[in-house]
Amino acid sequence: MYFLLTNLSFIDVCLSTFATPKMIVDFLKEQKTISFEGCMAQIFFLHAFAGGETMLLVAMAYDRYVAICRPLHYAIIMNVRKCTGLVVGSWLIGVLHSVSQLVFTINLPFCGPNKVDSFFCDLPLVIKLACTDTYILEILMLSDSGLMAMSGFVLLLISYTVILVTLRCQSSAGMVKARATLTAHVTVVTLFFGPTIFIYASPFSNFPVDKVLSIFYIVFTPLLNPLIYTLRNKEVMSAMQKLRRRQVSS
Repeated sequence: MYFLLTNLSFIDVCLSTFATPKMIVDFLKEQKTISFEGCMAQIFFLHAFAGGETMLLVAMAYDRYVAICRPLHYAIIMNVRKCTGLVVGSWLIGVLHSVSQLVFTINLPFCGPNKVDSFFCDLPLVIKLACTDTYILEILMLSDSGLMAMSGFVLLLISYTVILVTLRCQSSAGMVKARATLTAHVTVVTLFFGPTIFIYASPFSNFPVDKVLSIFYIVFTPLLNPLIYTLRNKEVMSAMQKLRRRQVSS
């Protein structure tokens, strides 16, 4: 669990910093510009980190399923090799997802308007600037991103449902502990998938709230995820209480 949480925190740091420094600099400048290469880099890192986090959340749901439903076999099933494979697989899927999005975009002809109506470059907004018919590309992008998001979301729902159904036959104490664990997972999943679904449900239509959700998605949600998991973890809370008592006594 802690190995997967460490990797989730690392992806969250990457997701919250790939565009934030440039965005802060732009707030202080009147002329806000970005090179074509920088724009493509932002698209690549956005989809690589977001895709990797989607798969990592699925891996964490599987980890919780094994811990709650098969606790006596947990150490055998979730060994170092299995955890490493889940993390590496999440990164590979995220990178492949990003490359599949970018390979069709980087060679598009851009000869018209060059203003992206957002704080960073996102694929739907950049595709709209191309001087060619992008209908097929839009369908491919929606299929790719939609498949990634929906498959991850469905797998998470299946995992949580199986856990809750399994716990109906167990003790009430186990149910309470599992609900506390699942509450943190559901909160993170809601914060992660909520803005994504809203933004990409109509990716080629602009709404004023899209900018707010974009900031929330790439800055606040990645920063909240480790905090949510930390506050739901008894060992971490116990360590924090001991540290606070030690500071007070000194």
